[in-house]
Amino acid sequence: MATSAPSPALCQTNFEQGVALALHQWPALSLAVQNHWGGPDSSDKRDWFAGAIVDLFPDLSKLSPAQLLHLQTLQSQQTQNANNNNTSDEPEQADVETVLLQVMLDEFEVNVDDDSAYEVAETVMRVRTGCLKGRFDEVGRLRARFGDKSSKEAVEAAAKLFKKVEDQDDDTDWDTDDDEDDSEDDSDVDMGDAPAPAPPKKEKELPQVDEDGFQTVTKKRR
Repeated sequence: MATSAPSPALCQTNFEQGVALALHQWPALSLAVQNHWGGPDSSDKRDWFAGAIVDLFPDLSKLSPAQLLHLQTLQSQQTQNANNNNTSDEPEQADVETVLLQVMLDEFEVNVDDDSAYEVAETVMRVRTGCLKGRFDEVGRLRARFGDKSSKEAVEAAAKLFKKVEDQDDDTDWDTDDDEDDSEDDSDVDMGDAPAPAPPKKEKELPQVDEDGFQTVTKKRR
């Protein structure tokens, strides 16, 4: 018995979930969210980020089955001929990667200089291709990996690397501060150890002699 093809709405739902899962498993973004580099609402900003990537593509739920089939045909032709111009509204992988890098820089102040953005864009395109054909294998793999220990270890490894760099920066600042403090302390010590100026010497009072030649004795003040 032949099974009916998934509806355009189901394809769109799986595509949205696949994009969200791909971004949640991006260590650079996860680290930015955990450290609130995008502000106190970094987690919500990540959800918005996923929506922004989804919006780069036509909404499959608004297509009729015939329109979806036409889009699938265009996608297949484009895949077979790499030099073929993109005649559909589907973005290319380079476009997706550009948005990923730009949002990370603008919203999370993170300059991703490795190949992870390329890999995320590649995953998004695999999810899209599968959903266009009504196949959700890639989305299923992302779901399985979402709670996988290896994915968490990748985030933890990135966090440790950031912590190590941060500590090194702190050590450098601390050494500089010590040098400054030492110079300040030395000046304070020099000033403190300097002997106080001696009080001016009092002139020695000459003995007073009366008319009869006797010396007058004066009482010292206490």
